[in-house]
Amino acid sequence: MITASFPKAGLVLQNNLLLAMKPADFALLQPHLQALRLERDKVLYEPGDEVRHVYFPLDPTLIAFRVVLEDGRAVETALVGREGAICGVVSQGRLPSYSRSVVLHEGPAVRVGVEQLEAAKLKSLSIRHLFARYSDCVMAQVFQSVACNATHSVEQRAAKWLVAATERISDNRVPLTQEQFAVMLGVGRSYVSRVVGAFRERGLVTGERGAILVLDLDGLREAACQCQESVRRHFDEVLKGVYPDSLVDEAS
Repeated sequence: MITASFPKAGLVLQNNLLLAMKPADFALLQPHLQALRLERDKVLYEPGDEVRHVYFPLDPTLIAFRVVLEDGRAVETALVGREGAICGVVSQGRLPSYSRSVVLHEGPAVRVGVEQLEAAKLKSLSIRHLFARYSDCVMAQVFQSVACNATHSVEQRAAKWLVAATERISDNRVPLTQEQFAVMLGVGRSYVSRVVGAFRERGLVTGERGAILVLDLDGLREAACQCQESVRRHFDEVLKGVYPDSLVDEAS
């Protein structure tokens, strides 16, 4: 396994997509990787923005893709954590962003210019294959999200989302207000309040100001639909070992 550090920023590389690269391939990108810290609620791209950089979240950073509707609502379509990358993964050159990319859980990341990534792809067929396969996995997540939103209950979707977030940030504290949760699920706040209240009564979660604390991750998995597991299986098949393992089972 590749290990890499950025001493000036005090970072150790913790992105499974980059770690899945062959050492020679990673060496093509490493000189161009810029370390940075992403603050919560930072918008990386708005719809129509020119994509200039590809972002790789490091553990425990979590970023969401949201589609902005005509009335201004922004509905979440995909989550990306340490297993992947944000924007410009398979495009050739700078293209406009279709969705909003916003930081849900703050933390470290590295980024590379799209020109540098394209240059590395031209030098390495295996880099092209890796990112093409990852793009297929992201599409699978989006497809599953569409089916999930159309067929599963808000309770199932809420449980699924909390499981996905908890696994990616490796922490049982999910920084999220109920109002934000409602917007992401595309439902009213009162509906989310009832769902979270039901979870609390069952001992699955508790709350604090600006956050939801997961107390029983296995219980949430039982309450959730199987969409998360379907996406995980596809990740495991297409990119074996890239999808993050849960590091918080013991905490639950």
